[in-house]
Amino acid sequence: MRQAFTPTLLATLLPLALAGCAATGSGSGAAPDGLGAANPSAGTVAGTLQGIQEAGVKAFKGIPYAQAPVGALRWQAPQPAPAWSGVRQAAAFAPRCMQLPLFSDMVFRSNGMSEDCLYLNVWTPAARANDGLPVLVYFYGGGLQGGDGSEPRYDGAAMARQGIVAVTVNYRLGAFGFMAHPELSDESPHKASGNYGFMDQAAALRWVRANIAAFGGDPRRVTIAGESAGSFSVSAQMASPLAKDLIAGAIGESGALLGLNPLPSLRDSEAAGAQFGAMLNAQTLAQLRALPADVVLRGTSGPNTWRFSAIVDGYVLPRSPAAIYAAGQQARVPLLAGWNSAEGGAEAILGQGSAPTEQAFQAGLQRLYGDKAAAARQAYGGDVARAARELASDRFIGFGTWRWIDAHARSSGQPVYRYYYTQPRPATRSGDPAASGAHHAVEIEYVLGNLDGNPVYAWTEADRAVSRQAQAYFANFIKTGNPNGTGLPQWPALGAQGAASGTGLMVLGAESKAVAAEDGAHHAFHQAVALP
Repeated sequence: MRQAFTPTLLATLLPLALAGCAATGSGSGAAPDGLGAANPSAGTVAGTLQGIQEAGVKAFKGIPYAQAPVGALRWQAPQPAPAWSGVRQAAAFAPRCMQLPLFSDMVFRSNGMSEDCLYLNVWTPAARANDGLPVLVYFYGGGLQGGDGSEPRYDGAAMARQGIVAVTVNYRLGAFGFMAHPELSDESPHKASGNYGFMDQAAALRWVRANIAAFGGDPRRVTIAGESAGSFSVSAQMASPLAKDLIAGAIGESGALLGLNPLPSLRDSEAAGAQFGAMLNAQTLAQLRALPADVVLRGTSGPNTWRFSAIVDGYVLPRSPAAIYAAGQQARVPLLAGWNSAEGGAEAILGQGSAPTEQAFQAGLQRLYGDKAAAARQAYGGDVARAARELASDRFIGFGTWRWIDAHARSSGQPVYRYYYTQPRPATRSGDPAASGAHHAVEIEYVLGNLDGNPVYAWTEADRAVSRQAQAYFANFIKTGNPNGTGLPQWPALGAQGAASGTGLMVLGAESKAVAAEDGAHHAFHQAVALP
């Protein structure tokens, strides 16, 4: 189970040919014959790529979408990169971005780890360029501290077989992707710093706008999606003036930047960046940029752990995401979003090792809410174990996702589809029992059709049936902005009254069905009491 997420110069960006990268370097000779060839090729703005046939579709891996953010470009907006000559091989994943080994569930197929990591991957079923297929751009999760577009659970081949051009994107993480600093703000034409990982995602979307037709995709039919930090990223890109005009739809799985903890301000984040530099004995920006990447990375670990993350910088995010969505200033596109039934564990409320007793629950509520503990118990009524689990899930990620769904439904004028995912993973092949609920991140393999990419679990036919149905809903939404289709239980959209109405909730699991939401009191409590 993944750990909790703790809360430009953007002209058309040209891909980069990076000299000396053997796995993805440029070659020579005549260009191949196109997407329909045995060795598929695609002609991008920057040059020709040669991919591979894989899993019944064409795959192009390790495509650079911006210059390597190294040296003077460390903590800069992603920059345009020169074109290459000849034919660039795109048969292997490029390096993942700098990150600590924080998450035990991450499996990488990347070519090592490097600060030079701004690459993306494309899977396409198209027989020719300009086929006009819908496009999915997926942002990985990992708390904005970890993750990579090479992870098997995000593999795009299964979605490509549904008639979709699928893209995964690497973006800078942690200190490299989100550190602000007074000197960085001073040198910026926007007088802002931080949020470089979000700038990378926006740059990738501009690359998609300029180049995806070469892979058979429609640049005007791009749906962005992601889970956990990837879902936070989707909510950010919808809110950001850098990207909101580049997308036609959005999918968010467990997470949004509208949660209980407001994002830090630029000023506070600049101070944190300066303190981080001082801790590394780098008193100036020049000294910070001169540090080896592994020194910067190691500096984020240890007893005083640093977790640089999203901020309200005044540029990528001009003001708080909640204010942007309330004013209807976000991308006004269809949204499909929700979360899982066991995002958090009851022990987060009851205390580690505590039995689910009323006494333990009351003690936990008193610790968290003080004189509002009685109101919390009223909102989270009934069985203690379930109530504590639901409160933990909402505090972690559920409420922020609900608030995003509700705000977008109220202000966008677009259809919003809300889900609640309930299918737990099965027993492992090594004999560990099935989980008791749908924990954080477990839906990814199901909705993207990638169960077989995770050999840890003994997938059953029931799991495969859930996956086929969930993937069908997601694929339909990517294609049309509506998840409904032949043979699927009807999924109603929320009305303009938002999620608070209690209508339009789709349970996704062994028995998928639309139900009346029963969690209105939960979110009313957080809106009225728990928000700062």
